[in-house]
Amino acid sequence: MFEGKLVAISGGAGGIGAAVARAFGEAGAKIALLDRNGEALEHAARSVAETAAEVLPLVCDVTQPESIGNAVGRIQEHFGRLDILVHCAGLTHVSPFIETDLDVYHRVMAVNFFGTVAFTKVALPMLLAQRGQIIVLSSVAGFSPVIGRTGYCASKYALHGFFEVLRAELHDRGVHVLLVCPSFVATDFARSGLAGDGSTLTFERSTTGALMTPETVARAIFAAAWKRKRLLVISPTGKLAYWISRLFPGVYQRSMTRRFRIELERHPPPKP
Repeated sequence: MFEGKLVAISGGAGGIGAAVARAFGEAGAKIALLDRNGEALEHAARSVAETAAEVLPLVCDVTQPESIGNAVGRIQEHFGRLDILVHCAGLTHVSPFIETDLDVYHRVMAVNFFGTVAFTKVALPMLLAQRGQIIVLSSVAGFSPVIGRTGYCASKYALHGFFEVLRAELHDRGVHVLLVCPSFVATDFARSGLAGDGSTLTFERSTTGALMTPETVARAIFAAAWKRKRLLVISPTGKLAYWISRLFPGVYQRSMTRRFRIELERHPPPKP
C-alpha cells in the first residue's frame, strides 16, 4: 500500500520520528526526514537508508515559517509529491503553573501546535493532490490531564481540537487525519524539555505503566495508517487513562496527582 509513496516526517532525527521513517521505509516508501538538528538528522537518514528506502534529509525548524516553506519546496522539487505527512516534532515541560514563566508556554505551543499547523498549511496542496494522510503525534496528555504539564497538555488538547475539525473539512476531498496518542515512550524526548524558568530539565521525568519502545509505537502508527484510523491510543495504560478520565474524572485526578506530585516535590525550583 505504501510502496512508492512519499512520507515526510518532522522531528525525524530520533525517537518515534526515526522509527516511523524506518517502518515506512521497510514498506517501500520514500522518506523526507526533517529535523532542526542537522548532525542527528544525518545519522538518522543513514539508518533509514539501510531499509533500502530513498531518503532526503532536510534541516527544518517548524517554528520558522521560512524554514518550513524551504523544506516543502525541496520535497516538491525532489519528489514531486507528498502522500503522508507525519508530525513528530515536539517539546515538553515539567513545572507547576505557578512557577512557570509565560515564555515556556509560548515555546511549547510554538513547536507542538503552531509549528504543526504551519507545516500542514504549507504541505496541504500536495496532500490534496494525492488524497493523502496527515498523522499527528499527540499524547495521552491530549485527553487526560497530567499535573506539572499545563503547557504540554494544552498544546496536545489544541491539536485534537484543530485536527478533528480539519478532518471534517477535508473528508470530502480525500485527505485523512490520524491522531496518535502514546503513553510514555523510551526516548530522549524529556531530556530536551523545559523547566519552569525555561532551562533544560535536569532530572528524569516520572512515568506510569511500562515504557514503550519507539519501534512499538511506529509499528502501531504504520498499521493505523494502513487502516486509515481516526484515533490511535496505543498502550493499555493510555486506554485506561482515556476511559477513567471520562467515566470517573475524580478517581483519575486523585490517582494521577498522587503519581506525579512526587516528581515536583523531589525537584522544587531553585530559590531566587
